[in-house]
Amino acid sequence: MVRLIWTELASSELKEIYDYISNDSKLYAKRQVIRIRQKTMKLKTSKYIGRQVEEIGIPTIRELIEGNYRIIYKVMNDHEVAILTIHHSSRDLTTRKIE
Repeated sequence: MVRLIWTELASSELKEIYDYISNDSKLYAKRQVIRIRQKTMKLKTSKYIGRQVEEIGIPTIRELIEGNYRIIYKVMNDHEVAILTIHHSSRDLTTRKIE
């Protein structure tokens, strides 16, 4: 089974998503965070389930889609996957540096 590593950036963005949505509804904010976390759990058994991030073009940097969010991750090795960022799909990914 693969170990998931959340970067500081990804953890911070998940909190920001919660904070933003909770201005309207704490219930929906919690549900969105749970859905994102549940989606990342699929990587534990199938690390290549996501598609390659077109804007980046590196085979080990991939993404899962959950609602309006792109969960961008990197396959580090056979045993580890790093969640790099949680990116809202309405924003331009090419303006961000993702490693």
